[in-house]
Amino acid sequence: MEKRIELERRARKVNQITELNLDNCRSTSIVGLTDEYTSLESLSLINVGLTTLKGFPKLPNLKKLELSDNRISSGLNYLTTSPKLQYLNLSGNKIKDLETLKPLEEFKNLVVLDLFNNDATQVDNYREKIFKMLPSLNFLDGFNCNDEEVQSDGDDDDEVNGNDSDEEGVSGDEDSDDSDEEDNGEVSLSEVYNDDLEEDNSDWEGEGEGGEDDEDEDSDIDDADGDANESAASVNAKDKDGEKEADESQVRGKKRKHDG
Repeated sequence: MEKRIELERRARKVNQITELNLDNCRSTSIVGLTDEYTSLESLSLINVGLTTLKGFPKLPNLKKLELSDNRISSGLNYLTTSPKLQYLNLSGNKIKDLETLKPLEEFKNLVVLDLFNNDATQVDNYREKIFKMLPSLNFLDGFNCNDEEVQSDGDDDDEVNGNDSDEEGVSGDEDSDDSDEEDNGEVSLSEVYNDDLEEDNSDWEGEGEGGEDDEDEDSDIDDADGDANESAASVNAKDKDGEKEADESQVRGKKRKHDG
């Protein structure tokens, strides 16, 4: 238990710790927990294996104490050093009679007490006697004096195990229906392969058509080159004709000049 306490401290100062969880640390008695934990408000010692509460420290600000699933049969008087206690869980212990619970009369602020799965709960008129013994008590084993269940805990249980899970179940059914519809709409493997083959063939055909287009483009280029060559030849021919006419005109001019 001492090692667990040091681990839970996490290098914090002892008088600054308000909550301490020592569940399942395994010890038959309180060891390592001292009066220095003056600010401690919540202490949990579930399933530790405690057989006695001897050595329980003075915790002036302790309000919530979890001691369920241990082997405590007596010694509740050691808890009276924590007068502000409001919540006490002793379920799953070895308390056999109501006389053992007498020290709890010292707790004037005790509101919630849980003694479930103790032999003392089998005593005749057990609930009536406990509520009479502890006037400040509002809830015993999760129910008030009118056998009405704790509403807050019930709502929490509904949220955790009831309504939310139902909604999740409904949504899960809808999802499964949608998945079934999607499964029904899926095509077979052979159809998938056929579609792939058709797409591949269409790609090859597209490439073939592209080849014909390339040939047409090449023929158009050849025609254009031919037209360009013809136009160039005609231009050269005109240039030659023009030069010939110019030479003839020069000859005629010289002849007229000579005649004159």
